[in-house]
Amino acid sequence: MALKVAIVGLPNVGKSTLFNALTQTAQAQAANYPFCTIEPNIGDVAVPEPRLEALAKIAGSKEIIPARINFVDVAGLVRGASKGEGLGNQFLANIRDCDAVAFVARCFEDDDVTHVEGRIDPLSDLDIIDTELMLADLESLEKRIPALEKKAKAGGDKEAALTLKLVNLALVQLNAGKPARATQVSKEDDKAWRMLQLITSKPALYVCNVDEGSAADGNALSAQVVARAARDKADAVVISAKIESEIALLDAAERGEFLETLGLEEPGLNRLIHHAYHLLGQQTYFTVGPKEARAWTIAAGVTAPQAAGVIHTDFEKGFIRAETIAYADYIRLNGESGARDAGKMRLEGKEYVVQDGDVMHFRFNT
Repeated sequence: MALKVAIVGLPNVGKSTLFNALTQTAQAQAANYPFCTIEPNIGDVAVPEPRLEALAKIAGSKEIIPARINFVDVAGLVRGASKGEGLGNQFLANIRDCDAVAFVARCFEDDDVTHVEGRIDPLSDLDIIDTELMLADLESLEKRIPALEKKAKAGGDKEAALTLKLVNLALVQLNAGKPARATQVSKEDDKAWRMLQLITSKPALYVCNVDEGSAADGNALSAQVVARAARDKADAVVISAKIESEIALLDAAERGEFLETLGLEEPGLNRLIHHAYHLLGQQTYFTVGPKEARAWTIAAGVTAPQAAGVIHTDFEKGFIRAETIAYADYIRLNGESGARDAGKMRLEGKEYVVQDGDVMHFRFNT
């Protein structure tokens, strides 16, 4: 299942322009990569991966299948969204269903594009969004407390007691005006914590939407957001949604020339996708052959059987070993045969922790 990132912001900050650029990019990739629009507001985008192209070229792969990430265009939030203003309740539910949240902050001046608050102040915009999301989480948690207390006391329900403990920990942060992600949760409680489905516990990425002239280096407004991200232990990326929507419509040759004139090495959308991908603690391993070269998404730190299970649960259940070649060795030695002859193909067992870029072939019992 692809990772899902919500694109969130106030109205007229460039959210939909950014989303449209992402989906246009995906459509432009359709000659090489599978693309689908799952719903009108969800785009399924390939994770840019130059290593996959290099592997496929060496192996003569007929098909290239990249890792994917879903972006959800959540309608503009406004003050009072947590109380149902606008279409608040519906869209807050959409955010809750995502793995991470990309907060789009307007970092450009344009008299032709009105701002719902009547001023250009990205930090204030972020404060409004944070407040609405924290209020939504507060309301959600407070509704759960009576039932949890009853279960924990009357029946000695250990699960309810743990959930109640985590609820109270989150409430301490939220009542202090901090997002739930500021809560310190032990590793053993992590699964129960995630089950709370708190919007403000999700990893956060601040997207600074700047004017065309600031696409390469940002501006004073984006610098404020980057500093805010560092304070909030979030990630940040500077991007011009307007430029990205233009780049998405160009062919490869035109795109390279256009980027060069702007002083950019790659489209900002590539950086946005990679930031979102790594924000979620994800990495990539590859399977490569004449039929296809494919990138698989796994969490950092998973073992070889768990990585095999991403392909099919039977691979994990019947795991025997994994033939593994480091990406650099595969490229340097011109493929599997060269790596094997040079002693660079390793046989890894059940305890092996998969490294980013590993090229793997699994042996398993059926």
